[in-house]
Amino acid sequence: MQRLKNLSTSIYLGIGVAVGAGIILFLLAGSFAHKKFKHRRSLMLKKNFEKTRGQLLQQLVSQRANIAERMIITLDELEKATNKFDKARELGGGGHGTVYKGILSDLHVVAIKKPKAAIQKEIDEFINKVAILSQINHRNVVKLYGCCLETEVLMLVYEFISNGTLCDDLHVDGPSSLGHGMIG
Repeated sequence: MQRLKNLSTSIYLGIGVAVGAGIILFLLAGSFAHKKFKHRRSLMLKKNFEKTRGQLLQQLVSQRANIAERMIITLDELEKATNKFDKARELGGGGHGTVYKGILSDLHVVAIKKPKAAIQKEIDEFINKVAILSQINHRNVVKLYGCCLETEVLMLVYEFISNGTLCDDLHVDGPSSLGHGMIG
């Protein structure tokens, strides 16, 4: 009887060790797969950045050091700001893309313009647009806050302006928030 008890204890002990080793191997394999996935994603983001002429844009923007520090925003930051481009964060859209409202990690409220598709001509125009808009500082022009170059479609990040759209303001019946002194 004692021998049978020792045998069953040994079997349970063996099963416990095997299950424990299996769990450890599973966790190690999962950790390895996660690291490999992150590495592949990092390589893909870098490839997209270079493909979209990110280095040229960085060079253009870095001519003004104060802008270069904050100008290029990561895709990860924009996904966090918009809850992965949640439909509830949509401000509007059209034929060229969708605009989302987001809150960056530095607590700036921004409007993120995410185009539907990018072609090479648009990439060149995008670089010129960012280079020009990054230097404009006028009270009647929405300020460009930054851009994201890590995706196939290049995204612009503007300061968020509440009070609706310019179209709403121009075509509303009644008093305008613009006032006559601001129009013209």
